[in-house]
Amino acid sequence: MDEPAQTATADIEAGNADQAVQAMGFNPFDPAFREDPYPTYTALLQGEPVREGILGLFVLPRYADCVAMLRDPRSSNDQRNSEMFDAVAAAQSLDADTALMESQPFLFMDPPDHTRLRGLVSKAFTPRVIDALRPRIQAIVDDLVGAALARGSMDVIEDLAYPLPVRVISEMLGVPPEDHERFKAWSRVLAKSLDFEIVVPPEVLQQRLDAGEAFRAYFAELIAERRTAPRDDLLSALIAAEEAGDTLSEAELLTTCVLLLVAGHETTVNLIGNGVLQLLRHPAELQRLRDDPSLIRSAVEEVLRYDPPVRFTARIALDDIPIPGGVVPKGKQAILLLGAANRDPAQFADPGRFDIGRQDNRHIAFGMGIHFCLGAPLARVEGQIAIGTLVARVREIALAGAPVYREQITLRGLERLPVTLSGS
Repeated sequence: MDEPAQTATADIEAGNADQAVQAMGFNPFDPAFREDPYPTYTALLQGEPVREGILGLFVLPRYADCVAMLRDPRSSNDQRNSEMFDAVAAAQSLDADTALMESQPFLFMDPPDHTRLRGLVSKAFTPRVIDALRPRIQAIVDDLVGAALARGSMDVIEDLAYPLPVRVISEMLGVPPEDHERFKAWSRVLAKSLDFEIVVPPEVLQQRLDAGEAFRAYFAELIAERRTAPRDDLLSALIAAEEAGDTLSEAELLTTCVLLLVAGHETTVNLIGNGVLQLLRHPAELQRLRDDPSLIRSAVEEVLRYDPPVRFTARIALDDIPIPGGVVPKGKQAILLLGAANRDPAQFADPGRFDIGRQDNRHIAFGMGIHFCLGAPLARVEGQIAIGTLVARVREIALAGAPVYREQITLRGLERLPVTLSGS
């Protein structure tokens, strides 16, 4: 084991978060960073283009470098290709097959498995299919906003941002409505699987494994029902593909269902919550959107750029990968700071200004390349309808307390966003 790997093992076993901080070049655990990471990103953008941390992590804040890594075919999303993986697995007392999850979702796979599994699911997320969902999404939003208006208050997260995408993805999969709420605790635990292994205590990793088992046990029962009585839903379609031959195994089917349910709503929750909060913090832009509802599409894109739901993503170099700011050596893991890249002045004019009419907004909130977010079309439509309807139907909306951010490293989103409101 090389020196960085030995350091990683010792640090994780000691629970020394300071070493992880040094590896990143900033403190992702700091409550101040959780609430407002952008001063830190600005400082990183003004510093060296590529920073190598003490654990062998390469931290990339700049847009051009992030795009280069996302697009390069030698860039892997399978954590097992990282030099750090064995050290992390050993420190967590896990074997290599279970250190990330018992069965990896295709999100953490490379071609050809990633290509095969993503291809099976992608048909359910085409723009044409998503466009057909608009009336149903609108109906759900109308119900949620109407109930909030009747009360005169709402927690934007609990009463709108969370229930909307959960209902939509559950209905797509064919999950019964009475089971939607039970997924909440499991999903919140599994969402932390996006956090880097070096910052995850063993007990949290075990909670993730337990939640994954609970999810798979639930879907195993639902799959058994659909095998005998198929329906017009995504789950039945995936079962048909699995039964057709070698395109999808039983284990892959279960893991894919869990991934779709978790990834199908977690980032959308953050998109809607972050979007409403930014409009409240920028009342002139809120009024601009109210005066011109046609700006909703560019408004959602600006939320994704200005305050994206995912802070970071990671890639491992399968070979030495040259990028504009330097080289990521073979076997090293690069941390791509999406939140910083989306504020890079080399790419975006006046990047610190929240402008809902911004043009040429080529942000990377959904990533880029072969791992570009599969659910991006759905998230965009849900965000447009949820935020657009709230702005259209609510005459006055104001914070009713301080926003509370979730204690998470990779995802950036709110735990609570209480507001008072009155109808238009």
